[in-house]
Amino acid sequence: MKVAEKETDNNSNNKLIWDQSPKMGSTTRTPAVFPKLLLTLILFVSLTYLVYTIRLISNPPPCQFDPFRRLARTSPHHSNLPTHPINQINRPSLTHLDHIQTLPQPTNISHIVFGIAASAKLWNKRKNYIKIWYNESEMRGIVWLDRKIKSKPEDKLPELRVSDDTSKFGYTNKQGHRSAIRISRIISETLKLGLEDVRWFVMGDDDTVFVTENLVRVLQKYDHTQYYYIGSNSESHLQNIYFSYAMAYGGGGFAISYPLAVALEKMQDRCIQRYPVLYGSDDRMQACMAELGVPLTKQLGFHQYDVYGNLFGLLAAHPVTPLVSVHHLDVVEPIFPNVTQVQALRRLAIPMKLDSAGLMQQSVCYYKSKKWTISVSWGFAVQIIKGILSPREMEMPTRTFLNWYKRADYTAYAFNTRPVARNPCQKPYVYYLSKARFEEETNQTVTEYLIRQEPHPLCRWKMIEPSIIERVIVFKKPDPELWARSPRRNCCRVLDSTKKGTMELEVGVCREDEVIEIL
Repeated sequence: MKVAEKETDNNSNNKLIWDQSPKMGSTTRTPAVFPKLLLTLILFVSLTYLVYTIRLISNPPPCQFDPFRRLARTSPHHSNLPTHPINQINRPSLTHLDHIQTLPQPTNISHIVFGIAASAKLWNKRKNYIKIWYNESEMRGIVWLDRKIKSKPEDKLPELRVSDDTSKFGYTNKQGHRSAIRISRIISETLKLGLEDVRWFVMGDDDTVFVTENLVRVLQKYDHTQYYYIGSNSESHLQNIYFSYAMAYGGGGFAISYPLAVALEKMQDRCIQRYPVLYGSDDRMQACMAELGVPLTKQLGFHQYDVYGNLFGLLAAHPVTPLVSVHHLDVVEPIFPNVTQVQALRRLAIPMKLDSAGLMQQSVCYYKSKKWTISVSWGFAVQIIKGILSPREMEMPTRTFLNWYKRADYTAYAFNTRPVARNPCQKPYVYYLSKARFEEETNQTVTEYLIRQEPHPLCRWKMIEPSIIERVIVFKKPDPELWARSPRRNCCRVLDSTKKGTMELEVGVCREDEVIEIL
């Protein structure tokens, strides 16, 4: 019984399990219907796309249709994209060309206004410095004096004006003079005149001489619509310590962009009241720049020349940068011997007009057969030295000058210097500029330098004395784009010369792979 019941139960369970599984008919019908529907849908979509493509090819949209216009109009990330039709973008309209023509032109001398600090007491003497560089027909400037004086139209100088009264401002520095307050306000007072189309205000003293073309070259590098305070430090490390390395020295000149001048004028009187203890105008200006948050942008070509004595060492090894200004001309010796300072500067103005970019730029080369080192400071002087000195040494100024603080030694300069000669035999033979002209046939300048007769120490070196050379002639093509390239010294080359007592040199852009190599 039990066995039979068990078999019956097993059959019943198997039947139950089998009955719960899917029917064979359902497993064969469902997969057969679904692929047919899917295939039909794919064929329908493909046929629709094919018909649309054929219609699009046979009937193209008009040229003015811009498929990106809607995107540019609706997308917040592209709200500033131009919505001009494509054909208008490819063919600029006349209005677009007019816009190109009205783009701002590069800064030129007409965009600069000079503010010159002067004293009525010294005006008759120092106005001669301004005559050397100022061109009334091309430039704009105002001379600010402490009292009214008579001007002569034939002098062709900037307009003369008297500074505003500054008695309301406090001044407590016992070593200085309160005229510093008057001078510090020159930029603001010049701004108030309302001159048009001004990009830069340039400050200088009545004994400052500017090389205006180089000034323009420097300012062209900067955006005049931004805040810029451009100038340089003193040559004296002690001066920079006592005043500030962050300060532009006004005698050497500095430039302030127009927007910065506007911001300065709004706050300067309040600023000046906060600094009665300061010494001069330069440090008052820098104090206000600090309050405005504008740092000094340094340009080495602005020369304060806080030194005494002879500038030869500084000028003959001028740094690789445009010569922009020279100051303290009443304090130092004339830059050329046996003439007055004004006469010397008039002589320098000749090469300045021929090739202002290359003025004072140093080149070093070697006369191999005679073992001489030659240094050319174009437009100023040539040196010939017995023996071989490296370019690294030649580019250091020789100490022909004294520190502003006369008790200080050579460690008190803000740059490297070297003695005039480390060996008595290497005292340089110096040739100063005598003549300069431009040759149209060869498109080059010709400058002539004559030896300065002066005693030299006895030397037992067995080599030819440079004294056999009485005249040096230098050929150089003008290079107005010199400072549009990366800074690099020009190269000089010794040329063959059949003229007795004459050396001929060529100065110009270094050729490919040309190196100033020590012999």
